[in-house]
Amino acid sequence: MYRETKIAIPIFKKDKNSALKAGKDYIKKGADILELRIDGLSNPNTKIVKDIIEEINFPTIITNRKKSEGGFFEGSEEERVAILQECSCVADYVDIELQTDLKYIKSIKNSAVKTIISFHDFEKTPPVDDLLAIVKKEKKLGDIAKIAVMPKNLEDTIIVLAILSRCKDTIAISMGELGSYTRIIASKFSSPITFASGDDTTAPGQIDIETMKLMLNMVFLDHDDLIKDVKNL
Repeated sequence: MYRETKIAIPIFKKDKNSALKAGKDYIKKGADILELRIDGLSNPNTKIVKDIIEEINFPTIITNRKKSEGGFFEGSEEERVAILQECSCVADYVDIELQTDLKYIKSIKNSAVKTIISFHDFEKTPPVDDLLAIVKKEKKLGDIAKIAVMPKNLEDTIIVLAILSRCKDTIAISMGELGSYTRIIASKFSSPITFASGDDTTAPGQIDIETMKLMLNMVFLDHDDLIKDVKNL
């Protein structure tokens, strides 16, 4: 059912006031969770991030993407992780990439309430077995596994559904316009979180919150038949 899957909207703003305004707007539009993209802030620091989260006072994921993971953080890796760790006490989730040094992942895990371990491939969709191995690694390190991959054809998007059908506590997204429907259908597989946009699109294929809520409340696929088909992949 829809309510099993929470809608997260990323806040991607350059300054504190803009982030606060956007957060309040996204809550009114129906977000269940806000994702504060720290790497979107100009010269981010621990105080600014904590102030934003505490003033919004709403369930929040904190994310600080480096360039190789599709982000914009320009500081050192130590600085990037330090902000996440120091702000984990006020966030509900910390998203840290699987490719991050293991010592940093463990430090985040020890300080965060819950962790999302994420993997991104902006060029392709790896085979099912490869993605299952990635999800297995992520689950050993954190609470929720996340993969976001780029499809080259419709068959690639079905691979993502296969991951959702086999893996609990997993966010799996096929990016781009071709894979945008996976953000909606994820609710049929009880994915914990899916992502929509408020005003700024932070990932290819993201759907606006109004359309997302409308589509999530529509019954347009038979759940049992869908599960059976993708499990056969």
